[in-house]
Amino acid sequence: MPKIDEMLVALGKRGLTLGSVESLTAGLFGASVCEIPGASAVYKGGLITYSPALKSMLAHVNPETIARHGVVSAEVAKEMAIGGQKALGVDICVSCTGNAGPTAEEGEAPVGRVYLGLCFKGSVWTIPLDFKGERNEVRKKAVASMVSFVSSLLAMPE
Repeated sequence: MPKIDEMLVALGKRGLTLGSVESLTAGLFGASVCEIPGASAVYKGGLITYSPALKSMLAHVNPETIARHGVVSAEVAKEMAIGGQKALGVDICVSCTGNAGPTAEEGEAPVGRVYLGLCFKGSVWTIPLDFKGERNEVRKKAVASMVSFVSSLLAMPE
């Protein structure tokens, strides 16, 4: 699994900047990235959009998307990544939305369901994930997956 410092080096070598829009991780991705000295050379910041209202206001997620697909969905992760890229003015924006638990409302996403989004050069990708574990384990696994998602993009030929 790629490490955060390796991801930062790869971003720097390509002259790219990174931002994040986080929901279930509540800033854990940004905090983890910023534990690495020199992260500010490529990581420009993040938005913590824990509530649906903030997803709409800060990351420009359409409220109709949330109503139609639910806050834990690939569609919302996609719009979070697109909106975050614009709001933060970065080359790459990674997003996450999900249910870390401990409970799930009837008809809502099960505990451990996570969607990641990634926006770069006009393209957007999403990944559905299902994790097992306690609340903070799910959050840590989501962060590790966000690092892997960005790193996989950087591993592609230019």
